[in-house]
Amino acid sequence: MSPMIIAVVVLVVVGVWIVWAYNRFVRLVQHTSEAWADIDVQLKRRYDLIPNLIESVKGYMGHERGTLDDVTEARAKATQVHVDPTNITPDQIRAMAESEGALSASLGKLLAVAESYPDLKASQNFVELQRELTDTENKIQAARRFYNGNVRDLGIALESFPNNIIGNAFNFKGREYFELGENEEAAREPVKVQF
Repeated sequence: MSPMIIAVVVLVVVGVWIVWAYNRFVRLVQHTSEAWADIDVQLKRRYDLIPNLIESVKGYMGHERGTLDDVTEARAKATQVHVDPTNITPDQIRAMAESEGALSASLGKLLAVAESYPDLKASQNFVELQRELTDTENKIQAARRFYNGNVRDLGIALESFPNNIIGNAFNFKGREYFELGENEEAAREPVKVQF
């Protein structure tokens, strides 16, 4: 084989590898953006359920106004945070995680307080809303795990040699994991109900 043919074969192999690696990064970025969109859909579903839940609870919990106000305020703050799936920044993820953690904690407190009202617990409307909210929370957790898995895969590809050469050359960036942080720990704590 002549050196010219070897050089051409090597260039073709390198060219094919560059195209493959680039397309892999594009796929990983798109999967990550799609995963974030799944989280966004579930969060919007939760935001839509909360006013109905509060309305069904209001009549029973007239003297628990502070709890209802906390949930309403946390929902309002959470709906104000916007994350652009095509340009997710660490600050956006942190802001979303913080607002969602606060909302989860206030919802947990509302549901714990609602346990003290037997008539409310027997209300079919409340039971159905609570079931839908639980289902939505589970879907949010699943979507969050899916997103974090895609972030992990993108990060591994960006740090693995020789793919990191292509990733850096074409300016592909990793994403932040979606973790609720401090508020997630607070949401796991048992809620104290006092009258």
